[in-house]
Amino acid sequence: MLKDLSNQLFERLDGILADIEPALEISEIARVLSLGSGVAQIAGFTDLAANELVAFASGGIGIASSLGEKSIGVVVLGGTERIRPGEKVKRLHRVIDVPVGESLLGRVVDALGRPLDESGAIRADSRLPVERPAPPIMHRAPVEVPLQTGIKAIDAAIPIGRGQRELIIGDRQTGKTAIAVDTILKQASSEIISVYCAIGQRASAVARVITALRDGGALERTIIVAASGNDPPGLQFIAPYAATSIAEYFMEKGRDVLIVYDDLTRHARAYRELSLLLRRPPGREAYPGDIFYIHARLLERSTRLLDIHGGGSMTALPVIETQAQNISAYIPTNLISITDGQIYLSPDLFEKGQLPAIDIGSSVSRVGGKAQLPAYRAVAGDLRLNYSQFEELESFARFGTQLDEGTRNKLARGQRVREVLRQREHQHLQVPEQIAELLAANEGLFDGIAIENMALAQVAVRRAIMRDLPALCQRIETGEKLAKEDQRALIETMRKALTVEGSGNGHT
Repeated sequence: MLKDLSNQLFERLDGILADIEPALEISEIARVLSLGSGVAQIAGFTDLAANELVAFASGGIGIASSLGEKSIGVVVLGGTERIRPGEKVKRLHRVIDVPVGESLLGRVVDALGRPLDESGAIRADSRLPVERPAPPIMHRAPVEVPLQTGIKAIDAAIPIGRGQRELIIGDRQTGKTAIAVDTILKQASSEIISVYCAIGQRASAVARVITALRDGGALERTIIVAASGNDPPGLQFIAPYAATSIAEYFMEKGRDVLIVYDDLTRHARAYRELSLLLRRPPGREAYPGDIFYIHARLLERSTRLLDIHGGGSMTALPVIETQAQNISAYIPTNLISITDGQIYLSPDLFEKGQLPAIDIGSSVSRVGGKAQLPAYRAVAGDLRLNYSQFEELESFARFGTQLDEGTRNKLARGQRVREVLRQREHQHLQVPEQIAELLAANEGLFDGIAIENMALAQVAVRRAIMRDLPALCQRIETGEKLAKEDQRALIETMRKALTVEGSGNGHT
């Protein structure tokens, strides 16, 4: 009996072995030559492709960046503490990609798409490479649909259209992030999806942005891609590209997306650090020669697509930091030449308490005016010119020369226009409310209001038109032109409201 069992066992083993076909797994193996801060030099591969991923035996991954005859420079996506010289390196035969899909909405992820918010794993719809070609010119549609920010100075004087690339530029601590976050918060009640990419920011700064978006009800429609200042430079470098691929998924589905890069100054510095460690020849300000190209290929991916190609759009708000108001520095001039306009924040206005500290004279929107609602053009067409003339006149008036009555009236009007453009953080105004305030300032309805009472007067104007002219407000929001009789109705309603408000405060 024991012999029979042995025979049956051997027959079964023979059957199992007969089904096994030996196979060889052929893979190229390289070894680490040296290590730097975020980079490694390896040797041993014969046909490694540029930007291909490699895996270290200790568990990390990297991107083949500088291909040389004797060695290959690899950007390590993670810490280099566990990697040792002589360690084996294997090809992965793919480029770096990131998970995309609806499941990322409301989540905080790193540059590789890994969750940072402790809300569980992400079930992605698919994965997209972080580096993708920009849509060709023939696939692009004109920028004709406005993107409302809720900020009077921007919507009236520096309008932004869907598919535009508008640069936010200014010195440190002048409110650049606040404008970007306010724009995201404004989209909480719209169909627009927002992507906020934090590059080299402190963790506390990113946490404040997350809290503001959660409190404003916009986090559920926002994806946050964070590469903090403590992350390796490789992760900081690929973060904006990964965020753009995440946004492109929605754009190609026909959705409208707003993406904020905060900020590209730190992105350029991370790339400079990597390039110097990889022994690339430095150029101006020690930046490599292709520093312009890395931002051009990033921002060119933002556009508005034709309907036959999905009809979606991606609006980019890159943030750049200047030093001592030097907008002619290397990186700022590069980005100004790439983008479709810039919103310049002045530290002088910030110090005076004029918030948001937008310098209308130095700001420009090259295509947004075509996407601006007609009602804005009717009441704010000469706003930039008149306000710039007022600021110039005000600077001369400081010399104490005697002024005629006409000049004093222009100064008084300009001071009230400046008060109208003042706006609190996270205060988002509807389009009819902005139109009413601008029209009241242009028509001189605020001229008899004391400066200290301007805030109350603006509230009275907004309440009056929303309460007494709901049909007109609806037509303004739907994009109808503001006819002469509509303007007269607005002026009459606001004049009555200001008369009542003035009688209660001792002003007419």
